[in-house]
Order: sequence, then C-alpha cells, then structure tokens
Amino acid sequence: MIGVLSTRDAIARAYAVGLDLVEISPNADPPVAKILDYGKFKYEQQKKRNEARKKQKIVEIKEVKVRPNIDENDYQVKLRAMKSFIGEGDKVKVTLRFRGREMAHQELGVKVLERIRGDMEADTKVEQMPKMENRQMVMVLAPK
Repeated sequence: MIGVLSTRDAIARAYAVGLDLVEISPNADPPVAKILDYGKFKYEQQKKRNEARKKQKIVEIKEVKVRPNIDENDYQVKLRAMKSFIGEGDKVKVTLRFRGREMAHQELGVKVLERIRGDMEADTKVEQMPKMENRQMVMVLAPK
C-alpha cells in the first residue's frame, strides 16, 4: 500500500523493481493498480476462470412424454423418472400428445398435467404453465 501516485511515478517504481504496473480496478476513483509480474497475473486469472467453469452446473431440460389416457403403472414410472431428473437439478418438460379424436377431450390432458403438478409440487415449481402447441400440451417444471 503505497497510496495515491502519479502514473509516471508508479511506472518508475515498477521498473525499478523489475515488475509491471497492472491496473486492477479501472473504474475506481482513483484507479487501483498493483506492481506485479503480468505473466503470472494472467496465469492466475486463467486458473480462476477454469476453476469457476468446472464448478458450474449446466441445467439440462429433460423431456417426459405422456398421453391423456395413461395407465396408473405407466404414470408412476414417468413420475419416478421426473423426480430423479429434478433430483439431479435438471428441468423437466412434460409433453402430453393428443392423437386423433383425443383432441376433442383436451380436458383429460389438463387433468393429467394437473395431477403431475400436484404430485411434483413438493420439490418443483411450474416454470411454464400448460399450454397447447399444435397437437400437444406442454408444461415445464424446474427444481425449487
């Protein structure tokens, strides 16, 4: 901690020691600079960036497809799969596909999606409410 210096004095001090004058925080008033080895500084910054990249989790969207007249056992299997996806920290896109005359009874599809939402309510929040896209209804669940 030397204090506030003119740029010329700071560069002269850095040169006398055989190091570089590196601007650390240019937006501060006055700007903050350190006398250090620039090559070493860049290397440390790169290491920090790589470490941060390792620790970050990429959230994937897993898709589960269901039908309006899904059987109870099939429903339970899909529900278990959704819970495991949410447990891993991924989002779940529930796609309910209508075929043929099922389009006339869209309320059955809404009931299935409402049931899924109720069963998953403890560990998820609804990111996208059920909405129709052509012949399918889509809902997105995200972990709490």
